Amino acid sequence: MQYSDPQPLSGFDTNTVRPRIVPISIGGGLLLMAFFTMMWTGIAQGGLQGADHRIQLIVNAAISLLFIIAGIRILSLAKYYPKFTTTEDQIRGKKMGKTFGIVFGIEGAAIPIACAILGATGHSEYILPAIALIVGLHFYPMARIFDRTVDYYIATWTSLVALTAIFIIIKYDYSFPCIMAILGIGVSLATIAYGIVMLATARKLRLFTAEKARLSKG
Repeated sequence: MQYSDPQPLSGFDTNTVRPRIVPISIGGGLLLMAFFTMMWTGIAQGGLQGADHRIQLIVNAAISLLFIIAGIRILSLAKYYPKFTTTEDQIRGKKMGKTFGIVFGIEGAAIPIACAILGATGHSEYILPAIALIVGLHFYPMARIFDRTVDYYIATWTSLVALTAIFIIIKYDYSFPCIMAILGIGVSLATIAYGIVMLATARKLRLFTAEKARLSKG
């Protein structure tokens, strides 16, 4: 889904022209990070209730807009790249796609199940932390699938934010808006960091110009 520096896909032959999956994944990843950044920003704003004078909302909206513009630009240039550069790329791409689908499916099933169980047992205050924890944990297998170190950092940070919220609920006299603010700010920082890594990778790989890919097709 997203790629980190220095290699967008470990094991792919990317010495000359990148396979099309690289710009598609980075461009799509930037759009996803824009969406999730605003989603968690909305949660944070619900908790902050204007205490920050909407500064976080304004800053994160500007960053998300940058992700959207960059993502659309990269996706618009993906057509200039070959679908796969080598047979090895094709085999590896299919394997990674299948494994990613399994992890994504488990995450997609775990979130509603956790919400249903917590809601049914009268522990609805744990729903948001549980969602954040599931999201954080899903990055660990992603790190192995795509051979990206950055996923470990994102996974650990997001999981710690979720566990901190759970700890506060258990140990202290909390207000739910406080929990929303902690989770919203913490997880949105993770999605912003992820998006910045993707921007840096796209710039390094010259995905904003696609000049090598154009030459290869000319």
